[in-house]
Amino acid sequence: MKKAIAVFLSVFLSLPLFAQSTDQHAKTKKGAVIGGLAGAIAGAVIGNNRGHHSAKRGAVVGGVAGAAAGAIVGAMMDKQERELRQIQGVDVTRTAPGELKVTVKNEVLFDFDSAALRPASRESLREMADVFNKYPNTILSIQGHTDSIGSAAYNMRLSVRRADSVADYLQSIGVSNSRLETLGFGESRPRASNSTAAGRQLNRRVEIHVQAS
Repeated sequence: MKKAIAVFLSVFLSLPLFAQSTDQHAKTKKGAVIGGLAGAIAGAVIGNNRGHHSAKRGAVVGGVAGAAAGAIVGAMMDKQERELRQIQGVDVTRTAPGELKVTVKNEVLFDFDSAALRPASRESLREMADVFNKYPNTILSIQGHTDSIGSAAYNMRLSVRRADSVADYLQSIGVSNSRLETLGFGESRPRASNSTAAGRQLNRRVEIHVQAS
């Protein structure tokens, strides 16, 4: 059992090397490695309760199963990332093997100081919903952000209302409510300086964090 844990730790500590890879499938590979290591440890722990040899077999079986599951999740997120990148008005960032961050600028979604969706924004959200519904094994965390104009309390309420507007519309066009959660951060998480118009524009946004479930 100690050997299995030592192997896990030594390989896990080497994972940053994967993050530097420029291979298009590096993220999928990393997900498979993480899944395999987790499965191996789980299998070893279970097997250890049944004897030394069972622990070894459990680690092998668990590792294979975990690697397969990790590869499947990674491939699913790869495909979803490519499809979301085709939608105009959004930026997509891969933040982890099983997570995407989709950033929508608020001028695409809302008029100034409003939480009502603009008519033109609904098409972009509909395209996103079409992608989200193709991959139902994900959770969507919809997070609203504002610039620093106005009071912090007002901006917090506005960010929540905007996140709720996006979630309500996605639900109305077929995205299951059980997959949706909304959060408002107001002006507390700026992407850029609020001292310039360009910076404030970047800070007025809605982010949809897509997480494999």
